[in-house]
Amino acid sequence: MRVQSPANGTEGHSNAWNAVNWRKVERNVRNLRQRIFRASKEGDHRKVRSLQKLMLRSYANALLSVRRVTQVNMGKNTPGVDKLVVKTPETRSELVDQMRNYQPWKAKPARRVYIPKAGGKKLRPLSIPTIHDRVMQAIVKNALEPYWEARFEPASYGFRPGRSCHDAIVKTHLISCPNRRKKWVLDADIEGAFDNIDHEKLLEIIGPFPARELIRQWLKAGYMEGEGTFLLQRTETGTAQGGVISPLLANIALHGLERALGVRYDNAGTIRGPRAVVRYADDFVVFCESKEDTEAARRDVKDWLATRGLRLSEAKTRTVHLTEGFDFLGFNIRHYRAPKTARSGYKLLIKPSKESVRKLKERLRQEWMKLKGCNIIALLKKLNPILRGWANYFRIGVSKEIFSAIDRWMFQRCVRYVKFSHPKKSWRWYCSKYWGKFNPQRDDRWVFGDKGTGGYLLRLGWISIKRHVLVKGRASPDDPTLKEYWLKRQKRKIHDLPTKLKSLARSQKGLCAHCKTTLFNGEELHKHHYRPKSEGGTEEHTNLRLVHLFCHQQIHKTKRVAKDAV
Repeated sequence: MRVQSPANGTEGHSNAWNAVNWRKVERNVRNLRQRIFRASKEGDHRKVRSLQKLMLRSYANALLSVRRVTQVNMGKNTPGVDKLVVKTPETRSELVDQMRNYQPWKAKPARRVYIPKAGGKKLRPLSIPTIHDRVMQAIVKNALEPYWEARFEPASYGFRPGRSCHDAIVKTHLISCPNRRKKWVLDADIEGAFDNIDHEKLLEIIGPFPARELIRQWLKAGYMEGEGTFLLQRTETGTAQGGVISPLLANIALHGLERALGVRYDNAGTIRGPRAVVRYADDFVVFCESKEDTEAARRDVKDWLATRGLRLSEAKTRTVHLTEGFDFLGFNIRHYRAPKTARSGYKLLIKPSKESVRKLKERLRQEWMKLKGCNIIALLKKLNPILRGWANYFRIGVSKEIFSAIDRWMFQRCVRYVKFSHPKKSWRWYCSKYWGKFNPQRDDRWVFGDKGTGGYLLRLGWISIKRHVLVKGRASPDDPTLKEYWLKRQKRKIHDLPTKLKSLARSQKGLCAHCKTTLFNGEELHKHHYRPKSEGGTEEHTNLRLVHLFCHQQIHKTKRVAKDAV
């Protein structure tokens, strides 16, 4: 039997992590977020502040924040200057109690590390807060985000719940169709956006938020770098890349760009006027009807960014016509001549950019080199997730030819792998051992795989092109009136799952079989055997359930506790 944990626990509440009712926790946090969103929409600022204080004190919010930081987020195994990583249920319970009882709060400096930039030549600074600061930032984010979700501009798609790069690309497609008038583009790049945001201006925009001074502490906490002996460095500008709340603060700082450029919408949400903007975090493009207006828009953007301590990168910001094309979020957007097939004489194609293809091949090449001498099972386990993830991202564009080209390139890598592994064998032997009709849904005998286990290497040519449906207007998951709309959008993500998991996800309507929340919250997914295999359970569909990784752990932990009690 599952313990029913309250949304707002009393002080000193003893938390059994593996018995937490996550469905109730998520529901209470979601309800509070929706109430903040509704009050913000109505302009009732007194009620907003009252609800934000309630969210900051919420026991459910503390539980959910600890789970996100210590189990879900990518940096869960990366320590800050405290050298602390939380990995066990007991320490997570202790961390929840510490977050509830530790007053007054004082932010600690972040640990500075450097990671390669996209080009590979320069390094990007990454500041990693302590585990306590990360959890507190997640708590504060749940109180601050729904207020701004009710106010953010419709063309903002980066680091917002329910929105993605795909939405930004589809919006770009709608604006840049050949029959539209906006054919000139300002391809903008902000120089060091996260590192140069003016603190005082950001705090002024945030306004009288209950945890405003706590945000000031995080902004001013500084960072420590070095090995062994750390050297403290002050931060006078910018938000720490690596902090849980940093993307939200960047979105708040860049809110108002559309208004500054004079972008207007009618009651139906259609753009009216000579300019349009599509923004994904600090990466954005401005569409104009003439080259002169594009240059004027560049000056307007430059002046507006200066008020926030930011500036455009002169080297990377450029003015282009759609017939020249430009790269945005890994895609190349360009008008191609088509006098015989298009009324306007041009057709718009959005394809994976050459740089994106180059990066994929470079990553796969490195993996192939690392896997020299490894068996084919390890190879398939490493390469298939990379290929599937890349294909799922680019399947919304005109990608079939590029997918086929990558398949041909991968075939050559497979040939090199088998020749290295078995230098004295013949080509006939290679084919009989490593190639065959592994995929029962494809009549293709040139599939690379393992005949012992039946596993095979994914081919991108099998991935069907599927157009993404743009999120409508200002829609937000925090809007209680759009519950059914967001449930339908969540179900569309089932198409991105591996084939073996799709039928399970469909039968469960996109919900976790254990906690009954959406499967697509960022957590790893596992198959749970309702009747364990040790007790005669089978791999039949009726005996399988699709659950989150940590729900799976909770199920088995609860069963062990029940057996011990007996």
